[in-house]
Amino acid sequence: MASSSVNERKIVNGDCGYILEDVPHLSDYIPDLPFYANPLQDNPAYSVVKQYFVHVDDTVPQRVVVHKDGPRGIHFRRAGARQKVYYKADDVKACIVTCGGLCPGLNTVIREIVCGLDYMYGVKQVLGIEGGYKGFYSNNTITLTPKVVNVIHKRGGTILGTSRGGHDTKKIVDSIEAREINQVYIIGGDGTQKGASAIFEEVRKRGLKVAVAGIPKTIDNDIPVIDKSFGFDTAVEEAQRAINAAHVEAESAENGIGLVKLMGRDSGFIAMYATLANRDVDCCLIPESPFYLEGPGGLFQYIEKRLKENGHMVIVIAEGAGLELLSEISNQVDASGNKVFKDVGLWISQMIKDHFKKKMMINLKYIDPTYMIRAIPSIASDNVYCTLLAQSAVHGAMAGYTGFTVGLVNGRHTYIPFYRINERKNKVVITDRMWARLLSSTNQPSFMNSKLIIVDDIKQEVLYPPLLPQPSDDVEESENKDNCEI
Repeated sequence: MASSSVNERKIVNGDCGYILEDVPHLSDYIPDLPFYANPLQDNPAYSVVKQYFVHVDDTVPQRVVVHKDGPRGIHFRRAGARQKVYYKADDVKACIVTCGGLCPGLNTVIREIVCGLDYMYGVKQVLGIEGGYKGFYSNNTITLTPKVVNVIHKRGGTILGTSRGGHDTKKIVDSIEAREINQVYIIGGDGTQKGASAIFEEVRKRGLKVAVAGIPKTIDNDIPVIDKSFGFDTAVEEAQRAINAAHVEAESAENGIGLVKLMGRDSGFIAMYATLANRDVDCCLIPESPFYLEGPGGLFQYIEKRLKENGHMVIVIAEGAGLELLSEISNQVDASGNKVFKDVGLWISQMIKDHFKKKMMINLKYIDPTYMIRAIPSIASDNVYCTLLAQSAVHGAMAGYTGFTVGLVNGRHTYIPFYRINERKNKVVITDRMWARLLSSTNQPSFMNSKLIIVDDIKQEVLYPPLLPQPSDDVEESENKDNCEI
């Protein structure tokens, strides 16, 4: 197999179209780096495992559905313990930082990094950086031990605190170098992972023996490449409470409407999966699927139809849905550079009330459980996922890999280069099967109605509103695993 570097990217080309998008290794820029036998080979916990270590050539395909005559496609390096490690336990000084918004499972990831380093590799020096990226140069740290983190997974939030912004690459790396930190574990969303990538590049430029590992965190599930992000299952589960409450309110009143706003700035995965799981939802509105209010096939007409048929209805709307319809779009941004959105739930509530004021009596109840969902402890499935993500990050750093993020790809834990995580957001593809399943479940309209227009004296039928640009087929099939099912 041949290896090439494109803009510092490690690309390995093999037979039959095989491409490995590899992650950097400390030995790439530190010559004659010594290595040691992995202490796991003497760990009683692993004594029953037939194969202690992941084979050096183990990779995971990004695209699970292929054709017999097609290329083997892109692969990522499989995560797990290696035979060789590049750190002695006594020499390791690790740190952990959490950045961005809250998400269920943060404390679990922190706990399992600390316990994984200690129980598996004998590492005793672990620092917690408090308050996000700015904690590096504000000297806000706490010492983390298995005893300190023992029960934190039962609590929501993060014991380290978090913040948006505050990223100053030079100051952060100066602090890492001054404190002699040589493993950095960064937990956060796409903005945080971009910051982690910048930290890695500066570390490499200075030739430091520092492994930089990312654990992707976003409750919206908008991280590309990976199957899902931790906290997503918990968010969908907790959203059921709000939807159930909205259904009870709507069902108990004449022409009752229960409106629930869920998280999803750019991606409607929480709203879509919560709707599919609940079955009491009559309409789901997400950022990827444009809709309109007035006229035939519009939202108002559908609401009136459902109220006449059932006497009540439940609407779920993602926070980023329908923003193009708001008369005033905010130009404000938060400390992370994210645009500050107007409350689309309050806006659409008022629009519905105003429309039906002279038409028919309605009783609308608006529920916004956003911060309740973010702040709760993670459920069992997310706890397991967080544990495996944390252990994969520890194995990777100890094995000398750096500049990577960990994630589940086709059900296997992998090491993914930062640039793949940062290149775009994962979004619901509304021309694919999963969205069609939702439309079939709710029986809602797609809010696309055909209109005849004349172009160059020829009548043409178009959809209104027009479909948003969708990813190409090769991107869609590889990035949205759930949509590959029959």
